[in-house]
Amino acid sequence: MALEAKALYNEAAMRLRSISRLITLILSALSILFLLTPFAYAQTNPTSGLYSTREYYFGTGGDTNLSSSQYSARTATGTLGVGDTAGTANKANAGPITPDQPYIEMVVTSSTVALGNQTTSNTKEGTAAFYVKAYVAQGYVVRNASAPLSIPSHTMAAPSTPTASAIGTEQFGINLAGPNSCALCLPLTSFGANPVQVPDSSFSFGTAATGYDTAGVYKYVNGDVIAQSLKSSGETDYTISYILNISTTTPAGSYSMAHVLVATATY
Repeated sequence: MALEAKALYNEAAMRLRSISRLITLILSALSILFLLTPFAYAQTNPTSGLYSTREYYFGTGGDTNLSSSQYSARTATGTLGVGDTAGTANKANAGPITPDQPYIEMVVTSSTVALGNQTTSNTKEGTAAFYVKAYVAQGYVVRNASAPLSIPSHTMAAPSTPTASAIGTEQFGINLAGPNSCALCLPLTSFGANPVQVPDSSFSFGTAATGYDTAGVYKYVNGDVIAQSLKSSGETDYTISYILNISTTTPAGSYSMAHVLVATATY
């Protein structure tokens, strides 16, 4: 993401700085996409001299009276098998779509965050969003791959452990949890969200990584895993929450950041 910040000085008293920043989330994902064209073959009425089998549709259930002049049979409604099963060395996917090639997809759905002017008397916040899905894999990880906000002469301080927002302290951090409450945040007092499983938690399994999974505390470390799944997963929607505080000694300038995320499938 691209981030900009400007600091404005009052040389006489507090030397209040204001920082204007723009965050543009840039996707950098290891994306392997295989499009498979399925083929289905069905013989609707296979017969011989003595036997006849009728198949009228796909799905659970069937014809309850299968008969000929010499034989009669009844069918029962079965159960649809959907989901994953795994052992120590093998894994199987059951359901209507079971690709046999690795697939990972990462898409940024909300990529720009403008925070406006910043002072030492409040916290600026913003959010961006992306989703990840991966099939025929043991899961995936998503990492930070860029330094925090900076100008040529200074890089914003970023906590290396989860830390609450502290007004008047130079601080740049993120989490993937929420909602985050902040009485002195601008422009909102509640922002962010926990990961959302699509369509639900029986198909998708992505989570925020440790250190980025708790609302109200923030950190930022280049190279950290911020999101992950421990197995093949449908879509998980993530919201990144950003907070920014400055101090009276934060150098003035137009700060910028390209927040690069890298998603990698694991096997």
